[in-house]
Amino acid sequence: MSVEALYQLYLEHPSVQTDTRRLKPGDIFFALKGDNFNGNTFAAKAIEAGAVHAVIDEEAFAIPGKTTLVTDVLDTLQQLALHHRRQFNIPFLAITGSNGKTTTKELIHAVLSTRYKTYTTEGNLNNHIGIPLTLLKIKQDAEMAVVEMGANHRGEIASYCRIAEPTHGLITNCGKAHLEGFGGIEGVRKGKGELFDYLRTRTHGYAFVMWDYDYLHDMSKGISGVIKYGTNGDVHVTGTAVRSEPFLEVHIARGMQPANIRTQLVGDYNLPNVLAAVTVGKTFEVTEQQIIQGIEQYTPSNSRSQLVQSGTNQVILDAYNANPSSMRLAIENLARQQGDKILILGAMAELGPESLQEHQGIVDLISQHTWKAVALVGGDFLQLKHPFTSLRDAAEAREWLHQLDPQQSLLLVKGSRSMQMEKVLA
Repeated sequence: MSVEALYQLYLEHPSVQTDTRRLKPGDIFFALKGDNFNGNTFAAKAIEAGAVHAVIDEEAFAIPGKTTLVTDVLDTLQQLALHHRRQFNIPFLAITGSNGKTTTKELIHAVLSTRYKTYTTEGNLNNHIGIPLTLLKIKQDAEMAVVEMGANHRGEIASYCRIAEPTHGLITNCGKAHLEGFGGIEGVRKGKGELFDYLRTRTHGYAFVMWDYDYLHDMSKGISGVIKYGTNGDVHVTGTAVRSEPFLEVHIARGMQPANIRTQLVGDYNLPNVLAAVTVGKTFEVTEQQIIQGIEQYTPSNSRSQLVQSGTNQVILDAYNANPSSMRLAIENLARQQGDKILILGAMAELGPESLQEHQGIVDLISQHTWKAVALVGGDFLQLKHPFTSLRDAAEAREWLHQLDPQQSLLLVKGSRSMQMEKVLA
């Protein structure tokens, strides 16, 4: 079956699933393979559960009239997504970066949705499987699409651009994330920069650029449209943080009528994310009132800079991910707050040969400030000598916190996804 023929089936049944545990009657099942699973073996189960069709790449699992045999299921899924994307003549905004891309995506979605029917990446569907699934969830009534792109090595963003064909792009920043896969900070910039490389090839490609970051000046050269935002200078939108306790308040000074936006975000490190949302909104002619409304009504979730009340304590739960850049920003933000402050930090993953050095850098930063208590959890934190409490995992950290029994304190709980630091509050 050709992609065009498969697309006709998709139009009749526009719901795609790759996991039988989430399958609904009427879905098309794509039997993906992984290092530890073979989706082909679940094709019959998917049909029994109500899937109208299954796409497989092993003939032994064929079911007459119910399956389509292809050379590679993943490639077919991506080609189907590309074919679907090409049915739309609307802005497709791709977002990548080391830190803040999910929050930026959510803020931009919140702003654009006040005026347009906007589809965006759900959860963390930002990889080689998630991006085609995101595209295939876009319905015919779409007026805008916002696609998040995550990557941990060179070539990934370029491959995603070939599927999503973005018209607009935004790189939040290039920090010390996934150093193992990218091979250092220059590798991070080249890898994330593949989004701008793609936009440079388009006749009408547009990049939203945080102009405070000098390296983004060079990375965005040659793109036909560069839309700038920052804290000062000759840019389209400027703004500053005027308050960050407990939530960030941003003053917009240029690009719209001067106004203060009272967010539900923790930390002034979210300022660039807010400015990005304002800039995208202005570019697409969302009214200033709608921009403010969209940003102020957005509430973070999924353990991303959430402010959680736990008894008499306030907890900044930022346990979805961590790298040296985001960890430093979160620590410095907490250090500026008033009152008793407690750090519970999980180790950072995928840092390669620089991992011990980067963890030592975090220890050194913590040592520059005064804390009520500090617990460092797991990974390379266990390999270092430091004066703080050392714990093996989130379960030990939960018990330590229970015994500490702090009152009226401000806590930061942060770590890489593999550390599952949200369990500290379970």
